[in-house]
Amino acid sequence: MLRLRPFRAPDAKKIITWTSAPEEFYKWSAGIMGDYPVSEQRLLQAVSAREDNPRYFPLVAFDESGPVGFFTVRTPGEDDKKVRFGYVIVDPTIRGKGYGKQMLMLGLRFVFDIYGANEVSLGVFENNESAYNCYKRVGFKENGIIEEYNIGNETWKDIEMVIKAE
Repeated sequence: MLRLRPFRAPDAKKIITWTSAPEEFYKWSAGIMGDYPVSEQRLLQAVSAREDNPRYFPLVAFDESGPVGFFTVRTPGEDDKKVRFGYVIVDPTIRGKGYGKQMLMLGLRFVFDIYGANEVSLGVFENNESAYNCYKRVGFKENGIIEEYNIGNETWKDIEMVIKAE
């Protein structure tokens, strides 16, 4: 059974092992944490920089084996009813088995039922088809906003998707 809990510093050691190539790393980090490979320290800095922010929640999905997924919830604007998921990643040894969907569904329950949000957005690169399909299965829909990121020598298109509380 998958559950959610707050991120803890020791989680960083495991999370940084979930990407073994630059493209994989940039698909979930968008280069915001710097260049590949990400260090435990850089991940901790990215998360702890907002430790005292009441509108930022780094979360870990876990089962009996330990951490299996990670993502953040943040309120990007002034409206606490609109939140954004970011840094979404699942342990590659269990991808394709429904863990990502379960993790996101738990995250949606948290933001809608506990935090009180009514809309969640996230971005997914067009070259990340498996994540895009996972988000669609959860109920996210494209909203027409596309941003471009310079990743290495390439330009990647980031598709924004949203889901609203029922």
